[in-house]
Parts: sequence; structure tokens; C-alpha cells
Amino acid sequence: MLIMADNPAALLAEIGKVPLFQGVAQPNLEELIQAARQKHLQAGEFFFLQDDPAENMYLLVDGRVKLSQAGPDGGQALIKVLTPFSLFALVAMTTASNYLVNAQAAEDSLALYWTRRDLMEFVLRAPQMAENAMRIMAEQLQEITERFRQVTTERVERRLVYTLFRLAAQAGKKVKEGVLIDLTLTRQDLAEMSGTTLYTVSRLLSGWEKQGLVLAGRERVIICNPHGLARLLEAEAG
Repeated sequence: MLIMADNPAALLAEIGKVPLFQGVAQPNLEELIQAARQKHLQAGEFFFLQDDPAENMYLLVDGRVKLSQAGPDGGQALIKVLTPFSLFALVAMTTASNYLVNAQAAEDSLALYWTRRDLMEFVLRAPQMAENAMRIMAEQLQEITERFRQVTTERVERRLVYTLFRLAAQAGKKVKEGVLIDLTLTRQDLAEMSGTTLYTVSRLLSGWEKQGLVLAGRERVIICNPHGLARLLEAEAG
């Protein structure tokens, strides 16, 4: 039985907004939904691991998923946090044979998924999906290029601010003190995402906390003054 079976129109509308499925005719979308399988994971469980065979593509419907990648020291570098109606493992639509990242449920999560064979059959009936997939992969390449540019050319203060804003956009939650990045987030995670060291992240967060810009606990960060952080970007740029 499909998720939101009591309101299929709402599910259809949400899926129609997903970039991969934009422009796909409604009968094809309905067929896509009917063919979908479901996967429900508890917090901490994995949808797949890096280097597993890329057999399925997923659409998160409820919960949040952390994408990470193994670092050279064997640790995991957090790359992105996904929210509902985010697509992941688009690699299953390509000839690539393995997943490039780990996908772990950050909280109890529910996803629809399709096999590679399903996807190839749907592309034949809805060629718009192939065009959309090419555009999405080009955008993802641009994002990777920009992240690389930041790591190699931006000062570390700017890189950490960019990381905090990116995480707040993905998993921000309004609280009394400001905007909580609502996921378990170690300083080592921030260091890996910002291309710097644990010591540097700790030093910067401590300084920003004294300025009233953030509240930084052991595994959580609250952005108390987003405009103040943004001014750091302007100051660094100047």
C-alpha cells in the first residue's frame, strides 16, 4: 500500500514538483507511483553504503537522510542532509555500477524507491525524465565544483559560514535562541564539510559564540544572529 494512500492527489502533486519528474505527464506519474516500493528505516539505519551496487533510486517522503563519504582516514565526511521529497541515488539511472556515498536515516525515515530496470522502462515512456536527469547531474557537478572552489580559494572563516548556512537551509528549525541545525552534528563533521581541522572549527565557533553569533554545543549548533554571520562574509570579501 502506498504512502498517503488516503490522499493520492497530494502525493501526486508533491512528486510532480520533484525536478526529475517535472514535465512528465500525469498518467505517467500515476504509473510511476503505483510501481514504487517503500522502505522504512529507523534512525541510524542505512539505505545503502558507499560502493554497494547502485540498484535503486530513492525519493525521501518522510524523515531526513544524511549523505556521507568515506575519507582517506576511514572516517565519514558529511556531505548533505536531505529533507522530504528529495531524490537521492540518481546514479541508478546511469551506467555507474556503485553508489558514491552512504545514505543513513538521521531519524525514522520513509522513502519510495525504484529499481534500475523500472527507471529505464519509465524513461522510454517519459523521455522528459532523461532530459531532467541530465540537467540535475549538470547542476550537481556545478555544486561540487563550487564546493571545491570554496575549499581551495576561500578563507576558512567563509567556508565555515557557508557550511552553517547550507546546513541551516537543509535542516534548520526555528527555536527561541535562533535557528537550530536540527541534526546530530559534531565539530569534526563541520571540519570535514568545511575542508579544515577540528581545532580551527572549535576556535572559530568559540569566538563566534562570544560575539553572540552562534550557540555551539557538543553535537548541535544554533545560529543566533544570521545577519551577523552574513556580515562576516562581507567583511572577508572586502
